[in-house]
Amino acid sequence: MSYTYNRLNKDDVTLLMVDHQAGLLSLVRDFSPDEFKNNVLALADIAKFFDIPTILTTSFEDGPNGPMVPELKEMFPQAPYYARPGQINAWDNEEFKAAVKATGKKQLLIAGVVTEVCVAFPALSALEEGYEVFVVTDASGTFNQTTRDAAWDRMSQAGAQLMTWFGVGCELHRDWRNDIEGFGGLLAGHLPAYANLMQSYAQQSLSSQS
Repeated sequence: MSYTYNRLNKDDVTLLMVDHQAGLLSLVRDFSPDEFKNNVLALADIAKFFDIPTILTTSFEDGPNGPMVPELKEMFPQAPYYARPGQINAWDNEEFKAAVKATGKKQLLIAGVVTEVCVAFPALSALEEGYEVFVVTDASGTFNQTTRDAAWDRMSQAGAQLMTWFGVGCELHRDWRNDIEGFGGLLAGHLPAYANLMQSYAQQSLSSQS
């Protein structure tokens, strides 16, 4: 059986950040709070680094879900932002869906809270309309591993590709010769082990020049 490896293409992808809201974040239990926040901000940094169109949306901000976390609004001050009045599935909001289609991109990166609803529903809806969907698993969170695994299984069976923020960054970057310090610095900012690697690289570079 043949297989086509469809890679993320930085020129044909849009990032959807769905319902990373203050209230909903308190529901995330499949990652620690610090780990999850780091993962979400790492994905956001990747989008900024590769200049990927980003769309933000929230669900029922006036209710218990709360406002979008301020870090994301600060990182993407010019991004389209849709505070949905009630639709649970972001794809059911016509303004949000129109903004996605207006990008003209065929690939969608999706992350959000909670995984089996705020991520799965728009992911399945976008797949139905012919988009290539890549779910960023570690920048999406939910109640526990059981609900997470059920959501992952449902989306992957429908055709979504499950990735991590690190995998997303590397697949977009393609080749280290494109930018060593910039991309390496991004990774180091979110992974302590990678910071050690970059520090070692910098020391070796200095030694080779002396």
